[in-house]
Amino acid sequence: MKPRLDPDFLPAVLWNRRYAAKVEKSSGCQAMVISLQRGDSTVSVYHTRVLPHTAENRALNIRYVERLLKFLLWQRGGYKVLIAGDPEIAGQIRAIYSPGGPRAFDHDFMGRKVSGRPMEVEACDAVPEPRERPVPLGRHLDGCRIGFDLGGSDRKCAAVQDGRVVFSEEIRWDPYFQSDPQYHYDGIRETLRRAADHLPRVDAIGGSAAGVYVNNEVRVASLFRGVSEENFEKRVRRIFFDLQKEWGGIPFEVVNDGEVTALAGSMSMNDNAVLGISLGTSQAAGYVDPDGHIRPWLNELAFAPVDYRENAPVDEWSGDAGCGVQYFSQQGVARLIPPAGIELPAGMPFAEQLVEIQNLMAAGDARARAIYETIGVCFGYAIAHYADFYEIRNLLALGRVTSGAGGEVILENASAVLRDEFPELAIRLRTPDEKDKRHGQAVAAASLPKRNSQP
Repeated sequence: MKPRLDPDFLPAVLWNRRYAAKVEKSSGCQAMVISLQRGDSTVSVYHTRVLPHTAENRALNIRYVERLLKFLLWQRGGYKVLIAGDPEIAGQIRAIYSPGGPRAFDHDFMGRKVSGRPMEVEACDAVPEPRERPVPLGRHLDGCRIGFDLGGSDRKCAAVQDGRVVFSEEIRWDPYFQSDPQYHYDGIRETLRRAADHLPRVDAIGGSAAGVYVNNEVRVASLFRGVSEENFEKRVRRIFFDLQKEWGGIPFEVVNDGEVTALAGSMSMNDNAVLGISLGTSQAAGYVDPDGHIRPWLNELAFAPVDYRENAPVDEWSGDAGCGVQYFSQQGVARLIPPAGIELPAGMPFAEQLVEIQNLMAAGDARARAIYETIGVCFGYAIAHYADFYEIRNLLALGRVTSGAGGEVILENASAVLRDEFPELAIRLRTPDEKDKRHGQAVAAASLPKRNSQP
C-alpha cells in the first residue's frame, strides 16, 4: 500500500522482513546478540541473525545492524552496547556511533546527556544476561491531586478529587525557544495554581512532558532547547524539585509524556500490553507491559527509524533520516502540505499549519484528506514495525494530529494496512474521545504519585 503523498516511503518492517527472508535462504548465517546497559545497571538483550559478512553482504549487514541498534537505543536506552557474533560488524558499528561518526548525535545523547558518561560500543564473545526491572506506574486517584502535561504548544492540567475531574484546562505557550528558564518555571507554576484553586487542598502532583526524566530530574527535554547549558544546569535540571518545595514537599512525580499516554490508555481500557502513541508537537510514546508495569526504557520513538529509503526526510535535531517525528507529528503534517497542493504563508508555525489543515478537512477538502490518508498508511506500517519490539494488544493513538475527522482517517488507513498486510497481528487500534485526547494525559499524570499516609 503506497502512501498517496509519499510514494517512496520504504517501511522498515518490510525491509527487515525481506532481510530476514534472505537470511533464512542463505547458508553460513550467524547469530548476533546486542546488549544495552543503562545507567541504572539494567540491561536489555536482543537476539537476531545476520548474513555472512562477505563483500556481497557487507552493506546489507551494516544497514540492518545500524538501523536495528538505532531503534533499540531510542526504544530501550543504553550507554554501553555489547555486540556478540561478528567483531568486524561490531567495529563498523562502533565507528558509526562515535564522536566523529554519522551517529555522533546519538553517541552524545545516550552517553553524556542521558547517562553522564561516554557511550561505548564493543565487540564481545558473550553478552550479560538481561536485567530488566519493571515497575508499577500510577493508578492512584485518592485524595486531591493535580495532573499536568507540558507540550510544545500548550500546557494541560486537571484537578482531580477522589478520581473525579473537577477542573481541566489547556493554556497555550511557546517554550521551545525561550532562553530564560524563568519563563518555563512561571508557566508551570501558574498552571498548578490555577488547578489548585478548584481543590480544597492538594495532596499530590503528577506531571508529564516530552524528554528524559530520571527520578524527577530533567536529563534531556526539547521544551528547554532554547536554554543555555549553563542555565540548564542551574535552573532546569532540578526545576521540579524547586516546584515541589513551593508546595511544601508533597509527593511530586514527573515522567516522560509517553509513559503517561500508555498509562492513560491502560486505565481507560482496563487492559494492559498498551503502546501509546501521541501525534502532537513531536511523537511521544510509552508502553505498559502485559503485567501492567513499565520498563526502564526511553520509548522515544520520535527518533526511531520507520522509513529505510536512502533519501528519507531528515530530522533537524538528530540529523538522522526516516525517523518517526517526520511522519507522526505536526511536523509530519507540515511536510505533506506542499505535495498535497496546499499553499500556506511562509514561516507559519507547525501548530498553525495543523489548524489550517484541520479546518480544510472539516470542510471536506480532498487535499487535506490525502494528508491524513498518507499519515495513516505510514502509521500502519510503523505499528507493525513496533510489534517486532513490543508485545502489543492495544495501540492507543492520541494527540492534536488525531483530533477531528482527520484522526479517523489516520486510524482507518492504519487499520487497513494491518488487516491486509499483517493479519497475524491482533492489535486493537483505539483512540480516546475528544475530551480525553485533550486532558486524559493530565488526569493520568495526577495518578502518578502515591500520597502520604493520612492521620
